[in-house]
Amino acid sequence: MKRLFMSVIVMLSMTMAFAENEENESVNEASRYEFNVNMNQLSYALELSCDQREFVTDVMYAFGNDMQIAAYASADERKSLMEKAINRNLAATRMVMSKSQYRKYLMLLNATLHNRGLLK
Repeated sequence: MKRLFMSVIVMLSMTMAFAENEENESVNEASRYEFNVNMNQLSYALELSCDQREFVTDVMYAFGNDMQIAAYASADERKSLMEKAINRNLAATRMVMSKSQYRKYLMLLNATLHNRGLLK
């Protein structure tokens, strides 16, 4: 009886350990899609004017929301939602930035997405 009880305890603890690991993986997956941008650093790097900075702040806020929606979507929809969010972001920023600013922004965004493992 004592062996049976100990076996049940061990099985339950192992099950809980695996379930906890799955929850941590889903949290880590969602955190890759989080975009909290330091606008001071971004505007300094891109040399944005005040008007450009306000517009880009709004665009980055919308981009962060779109990426969060993609993070919690099903695996099938995630890629298409992420591509739509990136395309919407690039189209909006391209309207306001000069060619050199936009080129720098593309490099920064591309590096960020690669570092987080979102682009392969």
